[in-house]
Amino acid sequence: MKTSELTTLCYLVKDGKYLMMHRVKKEKDINKDKWIGVGGHFEYGESPDECLIREVMEETGLTLLDYRARGIVTFVYGEDVVEYMHLYTSDKFEGDLIECDEGELVWIPIDEVQNLPIWEGDKVFFRLLDENREFFSLKLVYDLNDNLVKTEIH
Repeated sequence: MKTSELTTLCYLVKDGKYLMMHRVKKEKDINKDKWIGVGGHFEYGESPDECLIREVMEETGLTLLDYRARGIVTFVYGEDVVEYMHLYTSDKFEGDLIECDEGELVWIPIDEVQNLPIWEGDKVFFRLLDENREFFSLKLVYDLNDNLVKTEIH
């Protein structure tokens, strides 16, 4: 069955580090054992910003004070799944980190993120973030063996 999903993903930045989530707590998880940012699926009627703020709060306990939309990432996975991910960064937030039921939250030096087990396509958008691109559209096509088979940057 063909599905399309709307999601947000945020990289919180502090002291030259990204807040990363090591996805180790769910058994059935497409991101199992990978390191990703925080975020999730839109609830009915939510805007991307509303989803972002809610998901960051739910997963981290932190309240975003300001954030920046960085791009749209279109993930195509096999023949049936397409995810439209709104990518954000934020260096202005407050609160105390909570334990997340989806994974372990860890502050990782930005220059070490590429060495973690991350999706191959994530390396592309980390490069675009590092280049401080104003806003980008990135399409990543994966086969069912998690191999990145096509990349388009606009």
